[in-house]
Amino acid sequence: MAVALVLTILGPDRAGLVEELAALITSCDGNWLDSRMSHLGGQFAGILRITVAPGRQPELEDGFARLRKAGLQISVQPDEADTAPVMRKSFKIELTGQDHPGIVRDLTQVLAQHEGNIEELSTWTESAPWSGDTLFCAHVEARVPSELPSAELREALEGIASDLMVDIKVGTPAPTSA
Repeated sequence: MAVALVLTILGPDRAGLVEELAALITSCDGNWLDSRMSHLGGQFAGILRITVAPGRQPELEDGFARLRKAGLQISVQPDEADTAPVMRKSFKIELTGQDHPGIVRDLTQVLAQHEGNIEELSTWTESAPWSGDTLFCAHVEARVPSELPSAELREALEGIASDLMVDIKVGTPAPTSA
């Protein structure tokens, strides 16, 4: 039975880095399942989930050792995801407002208070077209317990929107298994 692993990778970005990683995984009869990767400030950061045949895991680890010598930080953890499905509602949240400290803290605090789990979080800054001021933007995909009334979460998010002086849009929830 294949061994499921979660990898995190961080290091100086360069052309061919993802291909090198993919070639290593494939050469060890591994299967690339899920990933999120990004280039930020000259650095490459990635998280991915793979499976590999148990007998090929030492060979994969040797390949990771070579990549570490080339300057990458690689962490390997067993994929211990709970396989029992839990019904949760999925929300998409879009936030835009003048940049200032504490926005992510306050947003994530509301989600945590409602037992929300952040599946994806992307943030960035950009210049406001009308003033040139720095805008903070966020895209969040989160799941909350299916029994949580949607209106309760929306109300809590709208409450911090006025405190933070940001616009928050909450997408319609869809039930999902987590």
